[in-house]
Amino acid sequence: MKTYRIGQIVPSSNTTMETEIPAMLLARAEQFPEERFTFHSSRMRMMHVTPEELKKMDVASDRCAVELSDARVDVMAYACLVAIMCQGPGYHRVSEKRLTQVTAESQAPVPVLSSAGALVNSLKEMGFKKVAIITPYMKPLTQQVIDYIESEGIQVTDSISLEVSDNLAVGRLDPMDLVGHADRLDISNADAVVLSACVQMPSLPAIQLVEDRLGKPVLTAAAATVYQMLKNLELDPVVPNAGYLLSGKAARQSFAC
Repeated sequence: MKTYRIGQIVPSSNTTMETEIPAMLLARAEQFPEERFTFHSSRMRMMHVTPEELKKMDVASDRCAVELSDARVDVMAYACLVAIMCQGPGYHRVSEKRLTQVTAESQAPVPVLSSAGALVNSLKEMGFKKVAIITPYMKPLTQQVIDYIESEGIQVTDSISLEVSDNLAVGRLDPMDLVGHADRLDISNADAVVLSACVQMPSLPAIQLVEDRLGKPVLTAAAATVYQMLKNLELDPVVPNAGYLLSGKAARQSFAC
């Protein structure tokens, strides 16, 4: 039996990633009884999802990376998608490289990924070139997310902005409301649906239901983060009832490519 320590850098007002990431990884227990996971977080101050607060918060990510490296975590995720995407195209690469270097300088090197990078990298691995997305953000921030995704060569064919700027309120949204929101998306030209392009907007209970309802692959930023974490740990990227990306089919498709 092996224990893996999972580290997350989260906004101070984020309440979802410390819920959904453990839920997905612990759901593997029946299929992979030899695994154990523990979960560790460090926080960056942020209450409202505005460009100003997001940029100020990002500066604190270096401190968080050092704190988590002190716990000797096995993998670390920067768990705020929009904080990365609002910095401009390709910033996930800059951030991941810098934070990985920070952990090395603290004498405890840890591989660092980001939810933003996990989402775009997973879409690329699956060969999804067109997606429809749902965000909780105000429309200008949603447009920044769209611009970022499209800068990675993936077209956003339709989007819905729920326009909730208070990050605590985002965490209190009912994930089952996403079923109705997804019904309003135009998915006719989409290869896949990003049900929650935000790691604070709860979505896990709805992923499989929406996928079965729409008949197209459905993923979220949180599911993509787990997928990339598991790959980094060299574990099978499989979680039951968490959508296409974690179904096992995606891993076989990625391997075939």
